[in-house]
Amino acid sequence: MRADRLVAILLLLQARGQVTAGEVAEELEISERTARRDLEALGMAGLPIYSQQGRNGGWRLAGGGRTDLSGLTAGEARALFLVAGPTPSVSATPQVKAALRKLVRALPEPLRSGAEAASQAVVVDPRGWDDRARPRPAPPLLDDVQKCVVEGVQITLGYVARNREPSTRVVHPLGLATKASTWYMIADTEAGLRTFRVDRMTSVKPTGDPVVRPDGFELAEAWKLISDEIEQKRTPVRARAMASPDLVPVCRWVFGNRVRIGPSGPDGRVEIELRGHNLDSLAGDVAGFGSALEIVEPAELRAHLARVGAELTTTYASS
Repeated sequence: MRADRLVAILLLLQARGQVTAGEVAEELEISERTARRDLEALGMAGLPIYSQQGRNGGWRLAGGGRTDLSGLTAGEARALFLVAGPTPSVSATPQVKAALRKLVRALPEPLRSGAEAASQAVVVDPRGWDDRARPRPAPPLLDDVQKCVVEGVQITLGYVARNREPSTRVVHPLGLATKASTWYMIADTEAGLRTFRVDRMTSVKPTGDPVVRPDGFELAEAWKLISDEIEQKRTPVRARAMASPDLVPVCRWVFGNRVRIGPSGPDGRVEIELRGHNLDSLAGDVAGFGSALEIVEPAELRAHLARVGAELTTTYASS
């Protein structure tokens, strides 16, 4: 329902001039946290809204507090469809489809094709890598990258890798993904598909040549494969554990997307799989659960926890 909500929020702003996250949450029957996240997403994407702090603060539309959706600029229309996410699939709700159709019809004819292209150019992944979203400002070159993706032109990309090694190359931008508030560009290169963080880009120069899309490329599917591969590299240590049923919600909250919940065993406990960056960090995460969560394997993690338990017993036994 994200696209439907974003359009509804803009219409609320148009009608009222100013709203609070609480008012949006009540009107759209969503949580206040979700409402605030959507408002921030619209502002970060370049739509003409801003927040005003203070007792009578809230979110306002630029230009005297009112605007007309049909008066969006090309960049603003592109930004809205980018943040709204891909064009709904066949299984999407009628409300989402209707919202996007209405918005497309409200746009001037010259902006429609760009808006429709933008709706297929981004994947929105709201969770952070550790299920903890850290707000980040929009990267300086985000608008340039978005424009090249939507228009389908190759770019000469200046980039600084994680090891701080600079490079320059010509790439075919195929789409964008935003995970929490971190933006990534998926592009085809001489070495195959690659993912580039937008905040590590130093220059984006369109070549004027059209993008050549690989046969069968689907942005959402590609991002899922990429994000799964990154998750595996970031958390290579796996552990199998048994947890009491009442602990399962706590495990979901603590471990986020690093936990998978399995079936219940004969003793009523639930089998879970945990992932961690290394044995030490995973042991630290698990130790606080005590006997309510038992690591079954690997043996190295069990031994590590046994050492931690012995140390704690020695330190606190006389207390």
